[in-house]
Amino acid sequence: MQTQRMILWIVFSMSLLFLWDSWQRHQGHASLFGGPPPAEQGVHEGPGGRSGTGSSARGGAGSDAAIPPPTAASGTAASGTGAPAPATSGAAVASDQTIRLTNDVLSIDIDLMGGQVRRAELLGHREENGEEAQNLVLLQYAPGRIYLAQSGLIGDTTPGASFPTHRTPMTPVGGDASPRTLGAGNAVQLKLAAESGGVRLVRTYTLERGEYVVQVKDEVTNLSNAPLSPVLYLQLTRDGDAPPGGSKFYSTYTGPVVYTNEEKFQKVSFSDIEKGKANYAKSADDGWVGIIQHYFVAAWIPQQGVQRDYYVRKVDNNLYSVGIKEPLGTLAPNATTSAESQLLVGPQKQQMLESIAPGLDLTVDYGWLTVIAKPIYWLLEKLHGLVGNWGWAIVLLTLLIKTIFFPLQAASYKSMARMKAVTPRLTAIRERYGDDRVKMNQAMMELYKTEKINPLGGCLPIVVQIPVFIALYWVLLASVEMRNAPWIGWIHDLSAPDPYFILPLVMAGTMFIQVKLNPRPPDPIQAKMMMIMPLVFSVMFFFFPAGLVLYWLVNNVYSIAQQWVINKKLGVLNK
Repeated sequence: MQTQRMILWIVFSMSLLFLWDSWQRHQGHASLFGGPPPAEQGVHEGPGGRSGTGSSARGGAGSDAAIPPPTAASGTAASGTGAPAPATSGAAVASDQTIRLTNDVLSIDIDLMGGQVRRAELLGHREENGEEAQNLVLLQYAPGRIYLAQSGLIGDTTPGASFPTHRTPMTPVGGDASPRTLGAGNAVQLKLAAESGGVRLVRTYTLERGEYVVQVKDEVTNLSNAPLSPVLYLQLTRDGDAPPGGSKFYSTYTGPVVYTNEEKFQKVSFSDIEKGKANYAKSADDGWVGIIQHYFVAAWIPQQGVQRDYYVRKVDNNLYSVGIKEPLGTLAPNATTSAESQLLVGPQKQQMLESIAPGLDLTVDYGWLTVIAKPIYWLLEKLHGLVGNWGWAIVLLTLLIKTIFFPLQAASYKSMARMKAVTPRLTAIRERYGDDRVKMNQAMMELYKTEKINPLGGCLPIVVQIPVFIALYWVLLASVEMRNAPWIGWIHDLSAPDPYFILPLVMAGTMFIQVKLNPRPPDPIQAKMMMIMPLVFSVMFFFFPAGLVLYWLVNNVYSIAQQWVINKKLGVLNK
């Protein structure tokens, strides 16, 4: 019969293994246990080298096929009812003419080719680039990396013409193409205009102080002699590659998301789009679309209460779009209408996200344990408010949770202590009966009954706590507040591995101490496995964020203290 400690280790280890494997498969990665790999994705070329194929043309005014592909040539117009026109040689989605809007936290480059946002730099978030730390660039258009925010108009129009789209040249209203930087005022603004297909589009971008949200207003005027029915589309286009700097030992979701009040938060992975198996809400009068990655999000948020359709599509090799189509109604000649929306490009800060739109806080991906993780994050944030350091907040949170669970933990420790006390007698039973496992198990059960020991008595308290501690794991892994947050001394970033491996090594030491405090398995092979476990886990934790290792280290130290006290009370420290 396996000892309680071995059962706990097996349950815990297998739970982590299967949780990791399920998460990897959910992200489109290959399973650890074999099976088909994720959808094959080619490596895209630089800005000028695409074929412009991949989106299936469904036809019809306002259909996804009417939205021009990102790689279409600037001089080629797609009709409102036809399929995307192919790119010509050397054509690119972006031009060299951009206007920069900058406030105190965000800097965006707006391309005069269609008014698309082709670059977004987060001024308060740094990333390592070689030996230099630079501001993080989320949206960008560069060789090997495409991530754009685009919008325009589609709908019925005359053959050979189109409404202004994200590839229609635009000009600044007033002719001023100089950068706009926030000064003494509270906002910077840019107004662009374009005319095409009998429609004039005037788009206004407003970036306010301290905001990661760009306010966008589209004013549409019918310049023709007939009624027109334009449809506004808002889309994010991104390559399917994982963001740089990720870990091979844990995986977080990167890809499109769709949210509606009815269907709630839905992930639409790049691999599902590739396979044509994307499942998401198709229409609603609320919600938003976005693309998320570890710590950061970009999202288009139309006005709530306005009917809209959602779409995702593959627009090229390893290039995908997620977007919204909002009908603007029928415009009589010379009539004007307007639509307002928000473009969010920023970190996944929960309080900020909650204040922008319903459901945006769900982009902080806690997985299936969100209902437990959100209260844990709330408590962690409150503790940070008290101590002003996220590292010490992690320490206090771990101690607090361990204290709350102490009654359950104590029952487990007492069971382990009793098992440790009878370990010599169990060893003697194994030696006495040898290979006669029936008599050996009978003798063991008689011993358990005599000593009033339940060999599985410590399992239930541990199982009850597992969801809480896994939720805490995801809180520490997904919270952007850990990024570039220092703790003490050599720990300058709780989201990065310990540069000197001090925390993992100390944690390995605490795991060896725990093994010594727990009952030794009668089986020599099991005993050796128990001694190897700390080494295996410590190597794995070399590559984990320092904040996670700190949590496990504090958890281990407090567990050792609790177990030592209980063992001392029961007099089994030297057995």
